[in-house]
Amino acid sequence: MTDFHIEEIAGKCEEFGVNIDKEASERLNLYGNLLLEWNGKINLTAITEPREVLYKHFYDCILFLKHIEVKQNASLVDVGTGAGFPGTVLKIVRPDIEVTLLDSLNKRLVFLNEVIAKLGLDKIRTVHMRAEDAGKSKEHREKYDIACARAVAAMPVLMEYCVPLVKKGGLFAAMKGPSAEEEVRLSLSAARLLGTEKPNIICETLTGNEKRAFVTAKKISQTPTKYPRKPADITKQPL
Repeated sequence: MTDFHIEEIAGKCEEFGVNIDKEASERLNLYGNLLLEWNGKINLTAITEPREVLYKHFYDCILFLKHIEVKQNASLVDVGTGAGFPGTVLKIVRPDIEVTLLDSLNKRLVFLNEVIAKLGLDKIRTVHMRAEDAGKSKEHREKYDIACARAVAAMPVLMEYCVPLVKKGGLFAAMKGPSAEEEVRLSLSAARLLGTEKPNIICETLTGNEKRAFVTAKKISQTPTKYPRKPADITKQPL
């Protein structure tokens, strides 16, 4: 079994109030091993070197908690979760939160269901559904305190996927790269139409001087029922 040396990031995380205890450390280590094992069967990540997994996946996801307030027992939906980032990592280090991992590709969710079972996680589920369908369904529309996404789509498109899932008073949160400022500029119309405040950007520097931006927008009014639109309209005519 590969050792991902979780202790390397534990001290850094403690500086901003995240305690990675022995159980969380063991779970992250097992998660990393399952990721590498399954990556040989299905394409989950291009990042496979253990130290890069530690920093570019695990630490990157935990930084979410440095910049975004996640209240005790908050409900969070991870839209287009892929290999489970950031939702599964957040669940490991914050066991109190309720997490929904949403993805349109079932084979990823098969992997995540094994992760959930082998790590012994509770109050976490996978949902096989497109985001625009979830945004129209009674079970998911305006049900979550936070809707987050990491590397899924451009901001105007991403907001239309995510904001309909957020309760009024809740938060949309996207993990973005160096282009975040321009993306936010292009998403002001989407924010207004979908019912959020103007998006806010918080920047962070990762290892190797890589830039990470956290874009957040508080939801201040209900999303009009016509959103989200049909997939073709969302991508061809962004808000």
